[in-house]
Amino acid sequence: MNTRLLLKTWATLRRQARASEVAFILVAVGIGACSGLASAVIGALARTLQHWLFALPATTRLSALPTLGWQSLLALPLGGALLALFSWASRVRQRRLVDAVEANALHGGRMSMPDSLIIAGQTVVSNGFGASVGLEAAYAQVGGALASFAGTALNLRRSDLRILVGAGAGAAIAGAFGAPLAGAFYAFEIVIGAYTPVSLAPVVAAALTGSFVAQLCGAQPYLIEEVSGTPVETHHYLIYAGLAVICALMGIGLMRAVAVVEAGARRARLPTWARPAVGGALLIPVAIISPQALSAGHGALHTDLMIGTSLGFIALVLALKSLASIISLGFGFRGGLFFASLFLGTLAGHLFAGLLELAVGYPVVDPSNAAMVGMAALAVAVIGGPFTMAMLVLEATRNWSLTGAVLAASLVASTLVREVFGYSFSTWRLHLRGETIKSARDIGWVRSLTAGRMMRRETSKTQTDLTIGEFRRRFPLGATSRVVLVDEAGHYSGIAQTAAAYADGVDPSRNIATLAINKDAALTPEMDILAIMKRFDASGADELAVLDEDRSILGLLSEAFVRRRYGEELDKSQRELFGEG
Repeated sequence: MNTRLLLKTWATLRRQARASEVAFILVAVGIGACSGLASAVIGALARTLQHWLFALPATTRLSALPTLGWQSLLALPLGGALLALFSWASRVRQRRLVDAVEANALHGGRMSMPDSLIIAGQTVVSNGFGASVGLEAAYAQVGGALASFAGTALNLRRSDLRILVGAGAGAAIAGAFGAPLAGAFYAFEIVIGAYTPVSLAPVVAAALTGSFVAQLCGAQPYLIEEVSGTPVETHHYLIYAGLAVICALMGIGLMRAVAVVEAGARRARLPTWARPAVGGALLIPVAIISPQALSAGHGALHTDLMIGTSLGFIALVLALKSLASIISLGFGFRGGLFFASLFLGTLAGHLFAGLLELAVGYPVVDPSNAAMVGMAALAVAVIGGPFTMAMLVLEATRNWSLTGAVLAASLVASTLVREVFGYSFSTWRLHLRGETIKSARDIGWVRSLTAGRMMRRETSKTQTDLTIGEFRRRFPLGATSRVVLVDEAGHYSGIAQTAAAYADGVDPSRNIATLAINKDAALTPEMDILAIMKRFDASGADELAVLDEDRSILGLLSEAFVRRRYGEELDKSQRELFGEG
């Protein structure tokens, strides 16, 4: 009886989650709570590892230490070896791990919970053993996977599942930073790929809940109290725009450098399992110079803002942190550049203000304000999401005067990176793997509309050695508009238009092959609808054949039908995005 009641309750919940906006928001709140708890647990695990391995004082972060002995730094290659062992034990190379951005762009929000736990475990090991990577990738991965699992169990529609995955990932980020606005905008800009009225309430509710639950579990809000109260004047916006340009170029260089080192490690023919250990060994001399290059950089960021460090030291740490991040990611440590880009941005902004003062002989902009502008601008260049970073600075500093300049610089950096480079770090890595996505905007429906699925299989065929007179006898006017021509082996040889065979002045004794068109313009069954439309545009054909690997005819596809299907699916996607489906 209890089992029957439970099943009935579950069926009711599934119906309500699909039919009621209030019920869907409540589901998002539950996901937000779980995501906030997951963020607190992941962060605690990584910090515990660091405190144990590096003998840190209770309230000290790894990157805040002034020095580290080489003996403790042996944890870096040890962590790389352990990461390789963990990856081998989880058989991670036998399948492709999908993150929240790729899931929402290509798979309608469907994520694998086991794979997501593997990614989280790899990230905790990498960060916990001191590699220069952040935990934000693990936070968003687990938050998105929890949402995907729940949404799949509730049989949510594709559009609702994508929103829920964004809400889960955003709630996890909100919990990690104690910044619900930043978490919500992270969901909109980076995981969902759009702001829509239907996604506003569930995403914000999840982010608020995630932040609240994480703080209940002991996570501290990310506050930066070292920023001065110096007001931002109108002319400072132009100066900060110049800083944003510098940060955008730095971000592009950082992303390309990671790809170059990654490719170099492959060309060096290092075994895959050995790369993290080698990378960890390469980090040792960097960390001996300054431990600020290690881990995500939370402690170092506060230390450098609070203490009046010299410009030479700031430049040194900027170079070392960049190098450490490139080595860590290029040699196979798992994680992201989220917080590393925030830290590097503060260094770039501080250095920018100091060099500007040296150049003109007096302070032009406040160094701490410039550090916050640089923090947001470089993070936007690498991660994307100008409003996400602007809200993060606002919630971390609670300085409304500064937020306008931060947002303006973020938009400049975002625009420049889109124009010059076109990718964020997550989508750039997907591009290197062969994907073409540039955001989390849903293009999964594009991939599903292939030539093989849309083609018309019933085709009229005839041999190329047929005369035009015999062709007229077999295919009278009105019977068919086009006939596919094949050679003796059954291979495609073009298309003959029936009307062309009946045109005045055509010699009936000629071979029908002389009238063949589109001999080389054809489609393959796996081509998606965007590639198909490009092929129609390039060929100028009204109808193209779909061929297999042996150039045997599978079917025909007309341009009019393809355009109509694209318009229908695009309209459907837009209606679902705005909750009208």
